[in-house]
Amino acid sequence: MTEDSHEAATHESVPSRQRKRFPGISSRAYEHPADRSALVALRKLTGFDTVFKAMSALLPERSLRLLFLSDSVRVSDAQFAHLHAMLRDACYILDLEKVPAMYVAQDPKPNAMCIGLDEPIIVVTTGLVELLDEEEMRAVVGHEVGHALSGHSVYRTILLFLTNLALKVAWIPLGNVAIMAIVTALREWFRKSELSADRAGLLVGQDLQASMRGLMKIAGGNHLHEMNVDAFLEQAAEYEAGGDLRDSVLKILNVLPRTHPFTTVRAAELKKWAESRDYQRIMDGHYPRREEDKDTSVTDSLRDSATHYADTVRNSKDPLMKLVGDIAGGAGDLGGKLRDKFTGGGGSNGGNGGKSDRPSDEGPGKS
Repeated sequence: MTEDSHEAATHESVPSRQRKRFPGISSRAYEHPADRSALVALRKLTGFDTVFKAMSALLPERSLRLLFLSDSVRVSDAQFAHLHAMLRDACYILDLEKVPAMYVAQDPKPNAMCIGLDEPIIVVTTGLVELLDEEEMRAVVGHEVGHALSGHSVYRTILLFLTNLALKVAWIPLGNVAIMAIVTALREWFRKSELSADRAGLLVGQDLQASMRGLMKIAGGNHLHEMNVDAFLEQAAEYEAGGDLRDSVLKILNVLPRTHPFTTVRAAELKKWAESRDYQRIMDGHYPRREEDKDTSVTDSLRDSATHYADTVRNSKDPLMKLVGDIAGGAGDLGGKLRDKFTGGGGSNGGNGGKSDRPSDEGPGKS
């Protein structure tokens, strides 16, 4: 499809409020560093696409497609027309030429997903449709289109398959250990891919407040008059910095079974990115193009990912991350630091004058 024909085919769905479009944008523009490095490495593997296409015979993709076709409502000009307009608009803004199929499934729990090996399918639940207003929903649709553009639907489908397989072989001694190790790694990657898709949703909606409202509603329901964005972000800061090493371990255990980061964390991460130079450069029209993807260096992507994690450890207020930073920096009196951080107690070690090592309860933006 040519540029003119693509624009002509989609001009009716472009909203009245002017939004910037990003012709030829690569998903690398908005992908989280850890997500991007994994995807670049996978795309460089010889025969990767062939292997996963062959796996499609083992995965329940055809069954899922038939299930949604037979027991959900397919979004179109005739059904959920406002969602269809948002979907076409999101594909127009991110320059995704083929509009994915989209279904609305009856489920009171607010949720959305993008799955499929051969072609992505977007599914949103009735609970989500009823919960969000138009601009909040636009960010969600953009989020799912971002998944499609990045190719996340392939790995999400594999994750669903492996999770189900692990449950089926759980009765075999050690039968699911190897599978669960893969599932755990995939979940960690997928949590980062959700942060990438949140960024794509912001690029589509171009309304940070709408994205924040949507995340708050997913966390607290349709009670915006009872909620406040700044207070919600303060929760993320408290979660990040509060407690001692015992709390840090509990955070890890809580997040391991999840495919999505916690909602307050997503809100804080998205706000941070929206205020970054990277986001502003994209909005100014300076971003990597899809045509350059084949020349992307795996080494450079891995280096960016490593740098990100190093910065995260260095700047984190989480007690465990601070301890890791201390160890990496060769801090003295490691035994005393471990004792204090596990107990939340203090001492005279480290020159802190007897004050506790427990981080203070600070709000967003404070150092």
